[in-house]
Amino acid sequence: MEELQQIGLAEGRNLRLDHDDLDALLAGRRTDMMRFEDLVLDDMKIKRLDAKLSLERKDDGTVGLLLHPIRSEPVASEYLTRDEAEALKKGDGVNILKKVYDGEGHEREVLVEFDRDTNEFIVSDTENIEAPEEINGVPLTPEQKERFRKGKEVKVDEDGTTIQYAAQEKQGIRSDKLHLVASILIDGGISYLMYKAMHALWGQKHDPNKDNNVGKNYQEAFQNYKQQEGRATMRPVAEEKGEEVDQGYSR
Repeated sequence: MEELQQIGLAEGRNLRLDHDDLDALLAGRRTDMMRFEDLVLDDMKIKRLDAKLSLERKDDGTVGLLLHPIRSEPVASEYLTRDEAEALKKGDGVNILKKVYDGEGHEREVLVEFDRDTNEFIVSDTENIEAPEEINGVPLTPEQKERFRKGKEVKVDEDGTTIQYAAQEKQGIRSDKLHLVASILIDGGISYLMYKAMHALWGQKHDPNKDNNVGKNYQEAFQNYKQQEGRATMRPVAEEKGEEVDQGYSR
């Protein structure tokens, strides 16, 4: 909180953060790009700074705030070869999955992406990537959840929706549809998330015909979300026909 106060995003215990950005922080992801002005950090005065934010768990268990400004030159990830790093920077792929080993020889998998907004590599431990339980009311199989954690595209056959994990997105996900309802496990219970204005899958564009093609499962999932949020008058996105809508999502 003190660090948030220092950069003008908190006053006392009150946060000045967009709901989506706060959710992204609490889920271990990055916010959207923000502009900060007249900062004083470590006795250094900064007139203007564009950066994303994330949280970091320190060795002593406390949580610290990280700023991700736009780098003039990206620092190559230690997990990638030169060719792999260049491929991500050029946009030849969305991510690269790597097996790495710690000092004691224990194996783990990491997913490496390149954030073009900040000009830096993002490394995600696949064990910490949370896969949805359901997409638009359709349960994901264990195999589909594993594909999601490994950064691969996952198609929900009954619904036709395709999703993919993306650490560089504050929602942590891309889709071939502009909106969807996902459910995740939180503290042993199911919670529903409403995603809107989503970015398309890597190298693709949204198909309006797909966006309007929602079935019974989506409608049921939307009703569960609406009941959870207590929004009795809220209508599914596909029925709003261009009207102004709330762009947030809740847990």
